[in-house]
Amino acid sequence: MKNYFKRIYLILICALCASVWSLPMFGWGQEGHRIIAQIAYDNLSNNARKQVDKTLGKHGMIYYANWADEIKSDNIYPNSYDWHFQDFEGDLSDSIVADALDHYPLEGGNMYRTLDSLEWEMAAERVSITNAIHVLRFYVHLSGDRYCPMHMAHMSDKGGNMVKMAWFSQQPNTNLHEVWDTKLIESQGYSYTEYARMLEDEYKDSKRIIEKMSDEQLLLDCYHLTQAIYRYQETWDGNTYHYIYTWRQSMERQLYIAGIAWLKN
Repeated sequence: MKNYFKRIYLILICALCASVWSLPMFGWGQEGHRIIAQIAYDNLSNNARKQVDKTLGKHGMIYYANWADEIKSDNIYPNSYDWHFQDFEGDLSDSIVADALDHYPLEGGNMYRTLDSLEWEMAAERVSITNAIHVLRFYVHLSGDRYCPMHMAHMSDKGGNMVKMAWFSQQPNTNLHEVWDTKLIESQGYSYTEYARMLEDEYKDSKRIIEKMSDEQLLLDCYHLTQAIYRYQETWDGNTYHYIYTWRQSMERQLYIAGIAWLKN
């Protein structure tokens, strides 16, 4: 039994690169998380894939990619809502943002603290087999949330949830957070498997570059993207097609990064 936990822990650290964090509502939405999980699953080594399948069931890494959102209303993990994000205000220095990886902010979410805590629990072999499954499911999901710009957005507007937007409508019917979680992805009309394959083909030449980037670099890139999204919001003409054209590629890059960054170490 002790060897089993050690094996799961090594998979989390080595195969999935357990140094994964990010950022209220449902990060990336169901399709986004499945896209990310599919990319990650496709890039696991054969041995790591077998071990993950043994823990979560065949392709369970993909099928349970949204489990952490689904159990938010369950009392099994009553405090898990704010595990999914770490919001920041705008115009912070790079050093302040990067410092959050090691010195957890007192407000704005608990993403970084949660991932470190779960990693410690696994290393200390304090979990049952059932909880080991839950930990891995959380890692799969929260790893994706880390790279969603609106999961490190402004605390003052609840991560973009209070920024109302009209989406193919004259009246506001959505918000900035939902646009990045779901609307941009859905606008392309792909299934999650089609989208994952497309991104793997389109960004394959960037894979090694992403793998070599530090956690700090990836965090700061996402933070700078988030601030650019807010600046664009101030001048956006309200045309949904213009919005999609402007941000589709940035959104897709973040999805791909989320799928590859687990493996970069």
